[in-house]
Amino acid sequence: MDLPPPELALVPHPRRLVVRSGRFRLDAGTALRVAPGAEPAAHLLRALLAPATGLPLPAAAGGTVVLAVDSALSGLGDEGYGLTVSPQGVLLRAARPAGLLNAVQTVRQLLPYEALSALPVRGRVWELPAVEITDVPRHRWRGSMLDVARHFQPLSYLLRYVDLMALHKLNVLHLHLTDDQGWRMPVAAYPRLTEVGGRRTQSQIGPAGGDRFDGRPHGGWYTRAELTRLVGYAAERGITVVPETEAPGHVRAALAAHPELGTDPDRRLDVWTRWGVCENVLGVEDHVLDFFRTVLDEVMDVFPSPYVHLGGDECPVTEWEHSPAARARAVREGLPGPHALHSWFLTRLTEHVVRAGRRPVAWAENGVSLPRECVVTIWRDPAHAWAAARRGHEVVHADHRTTYFDYPQRHGPLEPPGQPGLVVDLRTVYGLDLAPPEEDASAARILGAQGQLWTEFVDTAEHIEYLTYPRLCALAERVWDGTADWEAFSRRLAGHRERLDALGVPHAPHTTRPGTPTGPRTLHPRSA
Repeated sequence: MDLPPPELALVPHPRRLVVRSGRFRLDAGTALRVAPGAEPAAHLLRALLAPATGLPLPAAAGGTVVLAVDSALSGLGDEGYGLTVSPQGVLLRAARPAGLLNAVQTVRQLLPYEALSALPVRGRVWELPAVEITDVPRHRWRGSMLDVARHFQPLSYLLRYVDLMALHKLNVLHLHLTDDQGWRMPVAAYPRLTEVGGRRTQSQIGPAGGDRFDGRPHGGWYTRAELTRLVGYAAERGITVVPETEAPGHVRAALAAHPELGTDPDRRLDVWTRWGVCENVLGVEDHVLDFFRTVLDEVMDVFPSPYVHLGGDECPVTEWEHSPAARARAVREGLPGPHALHSWFLTRLTEHVVRAGRRPVAWAENGVSLPRECVVTIWRDPAHAWAAARRGHEVVHADHRTTYFDYPQRHGPLEPPGQPGLVVDLRTVYGLDLAPPEEDASAARILGAQGQLWTEFVDTAEHIEYLTYPRLCALAERVWDGTADWEAFSRRLAGHRERLDALGVPHAPHTTRPGTPTGPRTLHPRSA
């Protein structure tokens, strides 16, 4: 099959693209003219092009590649950019530095596909086609969530993950750091959280709810220095890292390290080796709240993100219903019963995050209200997103039927193991629709969407990338551009796959089969 030229295979597609005649050649004599404020983008351009091209791209007053930040270009917003390429030169402009970083990624995609290689490419002429591009993203939150709690991934891989996100102009890395099966976030005041909670004796394999184990111990956690490096590296590429530490459910690893946090302080638990929803939850005494406020203080110290994810969903209330202390707490707080302690607990953590000047984020698995200050991540039903927006919440779409990349992407024995229940193929992801069901002022509260990769069945970087790509390409297009043209996207993706190949990204073969259940259409929990 003939591949489209790079300028006709841009992913995500620019809002406006005009192809002109002629080309601009980059060679050893090409220099950059860098206006004040554009230095980070110039640094990124050099770093991205050097491995394959070897071009030095020095700074010079007469450089033919001009990078400029001009606040007067207000129509481009915070992340939009203008890019003009002619045979005489290249002009990258933006109102804000973040927009210029996006322009750099487009320059990278306009070059021959091999320009993305991590190894030198010899004998290649590096030319940019003459184009005029004006590009502004439709949505503010264009995210990818990676679960490193179930299966830990080292910093070196997270840096690669960020680079792949940046290529697709995604701007939020939601990092799921803690869960029943592992605690990866260092907390200086409580080193046992990682020393004990960061290791488990074995891992479950097979279908969710099964009882087969592979017998391999698994563990790992990050140092503060590693997470600080990740935050800085991501920021250099226009990406914010949003940390998530779960509470008051999904806390078995924390309870293994600190039994005093549970509803039965005398009970000794291990880090959970199963998947699914664990019944063990936090106690509701003051010392538990103080403990998690300290955790959040350290999280906010390491991660400067304006958003802090509290987790918050899939919290069984059975232990609270059987706990005299929890029942007494519910009475003292004037609650209708122990089940209401879930909202009460999240409200206490929300208040702490708000006092620190940050925005709390929480998963919403149903239509119940969360504290008004919370940004809600909706995963069960898109209708919940509009209900939450009408209540005044800002909303991130994360519908499991279109954005969960741990589900298989096709039928058949060649597909690796994944969550049972659904097939979420490429076209299903491309079908993500963030348009309101009717004209509604609450549409402004829809921040965007993100893809989710829960890693119960995924323990290698290769498997992560096979499940993520090209599905994340489709999501990136929908949250950047918003218009739907499946046939045009498919043609462009055929060329974009060459970029994935140049980067060494395993990716699923092309399929257009719509997502269908692999069995009875039952809803599996996001962490099942």
